[in-house]
Amino acid sequence: MSLEPRTPRPAARIAVLDPEGAVFLFRYDNDEVGIHWAMPGGGLEPGESPREGALRELREETGWTDLTPGPLLCTWEHDFTRMDIPVRQHEHIYVAYGPRREPSGGDHLRALHSEEGMLGWKWWTRKELADAAQSVWPPELPWLLTELDGREA
Repeated sequence: MSLEPRTPRPAARIAVLDPEGAVFLFRYDNDEVGIHWAMPGGGLEPGESPREGALRELREETGWTDLTPGPLLCTWEHDFTRMDIPVRQHEHIYVAYGPRREPSGGDHLRALHSEEGMLGWKWWTRKELADAAQSVWPPELPWLLTELDGREA
């Protein structure tokens, strides 16, 4: 384990849920943490609130402009290396509801995904999340979504 200090990085993500409750995740490959799945999102820009950043990142990474971040699902922190910089990322994760669809944006979107180490995407059912063999971020996501269902019932 590296003792190198980590740079704090505020960030935000959106858990997009389709009408059946499946969640949209991107597949990432990272030199430090390997293959993992995470929601659309990323680092905040100066002066940007977590909610604003989550919405901007969603638009940039998926091309979707018709979703609105709803309730805060959770916050969590994790370590990884981004562009050769060890970071400690503090994330706000919001929920949004929308149709099941593919990201839109053509070559521009593919270039962004490649630059960010995004290898693909998938809509995950709750069962697939619970049985996932690869890492899902945050690791408590299946439980958090079950808790969300209970709050909204």
